[in-house]
Amino acid sequence: MAQKINFEQLNETLYHEQMENGLHVYVLPKKDFNKTYATFTTKYGSIDNQFTPLGKEEAIKVPDGIAHFLEHKMFEDEQGDVFQEFSKQGASANAFTTFTRTAYLFSSTDNVSENLETLIDFVQHPYFTEESVEKEKGIIGQEINMYDDNPDWRVFFGALENMYQNHPVKIDIAGTIPSISDITKDLLYTCYETFYHPSNMVLFVVGSVDPEQVVEQVKANQQQKEFKAPEEIERFFDDEPNEVAKEKQVIHMSVQTPKCVMAFKEVDPTRQGQELLERELAINILLDLMFGQSSKNYQELYDEGLIDESFSFDYSAEYGFGFTSIGGDTKKPEALQAKVKEMVESFKAEPLDQEAVERARKKKIGSFLKSLNSPEFIANQFTRYQFNDMNLFDVVSTLEQLSIETLTDVANEHFDFSRFTVCEVKPESFVEE
Repeated sequence: MAQKINFEQLNETLYHEQMENGLHVYVLPKKDFNKTYATFTTKYGSIDNQFTPLGKEEAIKVPDGIAHFLEHKMFEDEQGDVFQEFSKQGASANAFTTFTRTAYLFSSTDNVSENLETLIDFVQHPYFTEESVEKEKGIIGQEINMYDDNPDWRVFFGALENMYQNHPVKIDIAGTIPSISDITKDLLYTCYETFYHPSNMVLFVVGSVDPEQVVEQVKANQQQKEFKAPEEIERFFDDEPNEVAKEKQVIHMSVQTPKCVMAFKEVDPTRQGQELLERELAINILLDLMFGQSSKNYQELYDEGLIDESFSFDYSAEYGFGFTSIGGDTKKPEALQAKVKEMVESFKAEPLDQEAVERARKKKIGSFLKSLNSPEFIANQFTRYQFNDMNLFDVVSTLEQLSIETLTDVANEHFDFSRFTVCEVKPESFVEE
């Protein structure tokens, strides 16, 4: 019998069971949903390029981009392309790699049991040949070139390169054409065996399903397979100073309008669990107060022609790295930077407005509750939270408990211009008015 976890405030019941091989299975029944969505995710992303392989004693360093390369190769087996199998069963399948995880997923309104079996089986059946690995290098090389020509991607990764001196978060998730040329079939198997062990993975199913039936199906599936004994995975990262690598970078590309991303590098990014959840929710509220579309600052930036609808902000944090990014298209990148700096300093210098904080808090809670109608949001976010020892269903209660004192402390600590950097993408002949 799976463990039942009730979230009374949200009127949700989550079912959880850990298989004998260590795999965590979560099922969130949603009887009113037509669609079922499932993700099978490993805690393995682009930053995991130094580790001790399963069963070995010495650490190795693998080529940049190998986690993403592995994701591509998993869809092939001796029979061909697994997408065709999902398609025959009426499902839509996909996968993605982030800095810290790789997820495989499907959504369907029918044949859920068959699709779940297909998802688990193909992810647990690696099949690589030297020939297919070489062929994939050309395909991924084209993808890398495509992103190199994308100014939004370049300005974002330019800001990351500015912030990080040693941490691999500054490296493109897909790697580089030279780095992927070093990937071999054997290296793919080494990464697979280390990071795709069931004890390093989470299966999440949300939709109109019977939770006990899903758990029993997964249990029967896993009992037919053999896995090595689980081991704690040793991952290694070079020391990362708190200071940014460089304060500014300008990239020249063929663009009509310049792009500008300003970023604050997180200090001491080792928070996990409730501490990390509180931190990211606090910074999201602060960003909304400073630059949300209903804020005075947003209107001023817009009226002065410094931003357009592309303006956005975000906070990202995982163990080992974290940052806030602010920016978008602008005809006046230098003026925008000066104005944003002035606005952040002014915001920190004044006491927080209690009423504005309450409005921002309610807005966040409303937005989160609305997101719970999306099976994609629930599955993807739940797994990310789980890998960081957080619980997605604690978001509302944590938002309610955030105090003015906490928000003030976080604002003063995080928005520190000694850890600030800017990346611009400009046309070659650009001159600011």
